[in-house]
Amino acid sequence: MTDSPAEFDPTTAFDLSGRVAVVTGGTRGIGLATSLGLANAGADVVPTSRTATDVEDAVTAVESRGAASLARPTDVTDADAVTDLFASVEAELGGPDVVVNNAGVNPDGALGPPEATTEDDTEFLLDVNLRGALRCARAAAEGLRAGDGGSLINVASVGGLVGLPRQHPYVASKHGLVGVTRSMALDWAPDVRVNAVAPGFVFTDLTADIEGNDRLEESIRDRTPLDRFADPAEVAGPVVFLASDAASYVTGACLAVDGGWTAR
Repeated sequence: MTDSPAEFDPTTAFDLSGRVAVVTGGTRGIGLATSLGLANAGADVVPTSRTATDVEDAVTAVESRGAASLARPTDVTDADAVTDLFASVEAELGGPDVVVNNAGVNPDGALGPPEATTEDDTEFLLDVNLRGALRCARAAAEGLRAGDGGSLINVASVGGLVGLPRQHPYVASKHGLVGVTRSMALDWAPDVRVNAVAPGFVFTDLTADIEGNDRLEESIRDRTPLDRFADPAEVAGPVVFLASDAASYVTGACLAVDGGWTAR
């Protein structure tokens, strides 16, 4: 099995100096790696999530890279809180120039066959994963259009490209997010580029239970041509690419970052 890179620094390829980025769900896992990757590339970064202590820790990490930041805990299911977040970013940092919709959940109650999932769990999942991204897009629209080449990146999933057993509400939310990405790319062109990434299996808190299940982990690796899970930084790299001028002619795309999983 090939090991994942020990360290990944997007600044080796991309320059986001002078840009302001907001990353929802930006305090842990893929979101934190993305926040730090954007900061390493020169952007000022506002990592946000619902938990104040997580936000404060992420802001400290971003600022340690020499980037400006703000501590603004935000629940993406709260439309007023989302509006306040982007108003604060505009007032204190300018922008945003880049928005990464990474906030997402997959609650245990939404796992199982359709007849076993509850309405409440399904609604919560859709409210965070899909409607939350739409709330952020609406709140950020004016700032993204006002800048010089705004970029919005939605973090979807391989579950937005294929079906996954016993995860139909999650799959619905991520398929919806991929569809929204393509439609928004048409609506906001040429001022704002809108793209998505679709990660495969990544070592984060959300996949911690898989690490202790040898049979399940082996099954996933067997289906993954690169024969391993990703490190969060390996998803952050493509996000930084899509945010940068290197992707200036890329919009409406969904980039699978899955080690070849969907190629089978």
